[in-house]
Amino acid sequence: MIELVNIKKGFGDKEILKDVTVTMEAGKMNLIIGSSGSGKTVMMKCMVGLIELDSGSILYSGKDFTAMDNNQRKEIRKEIGMLFQGSALFDSMTVEQNVMFPLDMFSNDRTRDKKKRVQEVLDRVNLKEAGKKYPAEISGGMKKRVGIARSIVLNPKYLFCDEPNSGLDPQTSLVIDKLIKELTVEYNITTVMNTHDMNTVMESGDHIVYMFEGKKQWEGNNEEIIFSKDKRLNDFIFASEFLQDAKEMRQLDAFKDKNWRSNLKDRPGAREEKA
Repeated sequence: MIELVNIKKGFGDKEILKDVTVTMEAGKMNLIIGSSGSGKTVMMKCMVGLIELDSGSILYSGKDFTAMDNNQRKEIRKEIGMLFQGSALFDSMTVEQNVMFPLDMFSNDRTRDKKKRVQEVLDRVNLKEAGKKYPAEISGGMKKRVGIARSIVLNPKYLFCDEPNSGLDPQTSLVIDKLIKELTVEYNITTVMNTHDMNTVMESGDHIVYMFEGKKQWEGNNEEIIFSKDKRLNDFIFASEFLQDAKEMRQLDAFKDKNWRSNLKDRPGAREEKA
């Protein structure tokens, strides 16, 4: 897992992250949500070391990443996969070459073994026949799947996804969400995702952190979010009448469970909201 302990970050006089403490759990989809300027992108960049903290600690499986030197951080980064918002594929390389790039950078395996691993991950993301094609020859959804294949080719413990559904149609977005969720569970990966996609939040949010003006405003999962009484969260998530109606339908579905009273009482957020 990844632990953020009292992290703070500012630029000049502007404080971006304000004493945030949160744990990203292994084998789960850990989503960071919030409006523009809430601090979620800076938080992710701090987690991978692209931005240095002003104070606080980031721990990878108990190891203090913030206290490490460059060589020690390199070892952690070998265990990190990254799925970029725009896929970030090399146009001059084929799909196979793009996926092999991390292996060429960080692995001493024989070329034959590298090619075998590339075929394994391409097959896993249903792109077995696309290996010889170039990025310009495939669709946006396929590019995302190439990006996913590249991000898992080194068998990472940690996977960071920056708006993976950006620019995709709703149906393709669902496919990408499902694939990332399956891989997260299958390989017990600690997946951390920045997203504005409410389908992702409601369908894949095992653990959700809502950021507001640099602070952790709310934390829970996609079931608890339906019953949250946090006004800022509700105004952000259920902004339209359609989404408000969808929330009410989800609540009604939950109430059909004969044990809904005890389930509601036992929610982690229930005691906090009552307080």
